[in-house]
Amino acid sequence: MVYSKDQLLARLKELQIDFSQYEHPVVLTVEAQAKYVGNVGGALSKNLFLKDKKHRYYVVSALADTKVDMKVLSQRLGLGKGGLRMAPEEALGEILKVPLGCVTPFALVNESASHVSLLLDKGFKTQECCIFHPLSNDMSISLNAFGLDKFLKSIGRDPTYIDLEANPPVGKDQPPDLASLVPSGSTVLPDLLEKTPSQDSSGNHPSAGNNSTAVTAKADKPSNAVQNVKEKSVNGVRPLIPSTDAGKFVEELLDRTSTLLLSEISEDSIKRHGGQLGAEVANNIKKCLREDLKNLATIFKNTAYTEGFYAGTHYQPKRL
Repeated sequence: MVYSKDQLLARLKELQIDFSQYEHPVVLTVEAQAKYVGNVGGALSKNLFLKDKKHRYYVVSALADTKVDMKVLSQRLGLGKGGLRMAPEEALGEILKVPLGCVTPFALVNESASHVSLLLDKGFKTQECCIFHPLSNDMSISLNAFGLDKFLKSIGRDPTYIDLEANPPVGKDQPPDLASLVPSGSTVLPDLLEKTPSQDSSGNHPSAGNNSTAVTAKADKPSNAVQNVKEKSVNGVRPLIPSTDAGKFVEELLDRTSTLLLSEISEDSIKRHGGQLGAEVANNIKKCLREDLKNLATIFKNTAYTEGFYAGTHYQPKRL
């Protein structure tokens, strides 16, 4: 069962949890949300969906003005400085079952999120009320920490509140203080698994054609030039894509495609493949750029989600 907004609200009522609800236009950032509910008397929250290198997932939920250092948090979990990263959008839909901009502790109500670790800001305990989206970002609800705890316990969660701004030393004699919050299992989504060598770039098994054996082998194994470009795109420093500029995003895609295209066309490749050069180049471009461009598109699509969290780190709510 995948919970909807109405089902979640109904469950809160069944649990006799007091809350107030506020409908508003769809918002994607804390700042945008504040325009509609920033003056209702509750503390706004920012929420982040993260993963580590072993495909373990985390939801970090904090007050809008809490400063969260991702590197410090990663070290405190025992994952090293770069152990945490933004979870891909595929995971957002497959695990939390919510769209971009709707990550909150309430998303853990879905069974698919049973192995997701939840880190709550201890600052919630000091607030009279806290504001979250109820699985949909066209509404906000306000409730106190006691009500949130009651909900989490009803789904088998023991709420854990931590000081997200703390920076305790981690070393040989000082183990990571949050290591116990690392999930025990990992979740690997089917869409994120690497294709097997017996499949081509589209996921289909290659079929016999009119191309020679040499050309077929060449298609299965990219040329050195193509491989070099691919390695540079993976191992090199990626240029950051402007988060809201679709024009520059498209230019980045075109630049990467044209770079690889030019690397494939040479006198030697023309002599080897002749009339088959076009098909050969097209096949190699698809093979080498498919994942690279997919990753870039995912980054672009995740913009609202990312901006919502980081905008929150700079948002200062009105003090009552």
